[in-house]
Amino acid sequence: MKNNKKKTILVTGAAGFLGSHLSQTLLEKGCKVIGIDNLSSGSLLNLEAIRNSQEFKFIEHDITDRIDIECNEIYNLACPASPVQYQNNPIETLKTNVIGVCNLLELAVENRAKIFQASTSEVYGDPLEHPQKESYWGNVNPIGIRSCYDEGKRCAETLFFDYQREHKIEIRVARIFNTYGPKMQSEDGRVVSNFIVQALSGKPLTVYGEGMQTRSFCFVDDLIRGFVLLMDNEKLSGPVNLGNPSEFTMIELAKKIISLTSSNSEIIFKDLPQDDPKMRRPDIDLATQKLGWSPSISLDEGLKKTINYFMEIG
Repeated sequence: MKNNKKKTILVTGAAGFLGSHLSQTLLEKGCKVIGIDNLSSGSLLNLEAIRNSQEFKFIEHDITDRIDIECNEIYNLACPASPVQYQNNPIETLKTNVIGVCNLLELAVENRAKIFQASTSEVYGDPLEHPQKESYWGNVNPIGIRSCYDEGKRCAETLFFDYQREHKIEIRVARIFNTYGPKMQSEDGRVVSNFIVQALSGKPLTVYGEGMQTRSFCFVDDLIRGFVLLMDNEKLSGPVNLGNPSEFTMIELAKKIISLTSSNSEIIFKDLPQDDPKMRRPDIDLATQKLGWSPSISLDEGLKKTINYFMEIG
C-alpha cells in the first residue's frame, strides 16, 4: 500500500538567500517544511511568499544550540556565505560549521533522516587545479581571514562523512560555486549584488586587483534544482560540484552589468583582498552524469532577472 504521508523537511538557514528559495521549492513539491534561522544574516522578508502556508513553520533558532524536531530530511544551509558577513563573526562562523553541524547530524541519527550539507567551492581555496574536480583537495590558508569559512566548511564535510561511516546515516554533500539571483542582500559584499547596486545608483563599480580573476556564476533556480536532484538520488553521497562552468573575469562581469542596466557608472580599481582566489570554475561532469543536472539559465538571462529584483526593491 502506498504511503501518502507528506515528507517533513527541516531547512536551516531558511530565511537566507538560498534557504528561502529552497523552502518555496519544497513546498511546491508537496512537502511540509520547518524553517530554522537565527536571522543573523537572513531576513523574514525573504519568506513573505510562504509565511502563511499551512505547510510551513518558521522557528527562530541558532543551530549551535540543540533542537528536537521530528523530520524525514534535513537541508543544512545555516552559515553566512559572504566574506563581509563571515569575517565580521569568524568565531560564530566556525561554531556554526562545527558545533551546529554536529547538532544537526545527531538529529539526523535520532530521526534516521537523510541530511544534506550545503558545502562550498571555498573548500578548494585558491586552486592550483583548473577547473576544479571533486577529487581536488584544495589549496587553503588555514589561518587567514577567510579560514573561518573555508576550514569551517571543510570540517563540516569531514563530520558528515565520519557520521555516515559511524552511524550509517544517508548524507548528501554539495559544493556550491558562486550563485546569484533575487533575494540576494544588497550589502552582502558579493560581486554580483555589489555591481548591480552600484550600477543602478550610478556609482563607480569597484573591481579588486586588475579584474582578471575569474568566477563562474550560477542562477539560483538552477542551483536549487541541483539540490533537490542530489537529495532525491538514491546512491550518490557526494561531494558533488554544483555551479555554472561558464567562466568570466570580473572586468567582463562589470561591463556586462553596466550594459544591462544602461548605467553611466565607471569602473574603479582597489587592492585585492587577502587570499582572494584567482580563478574558480567547477567541473560538473559528476552532476551531469549521475544527476542529469546542468545549468540552463545563461548569465545574461539571470542577470536581467536579478537586476529587475533590485529595481523592484529600490
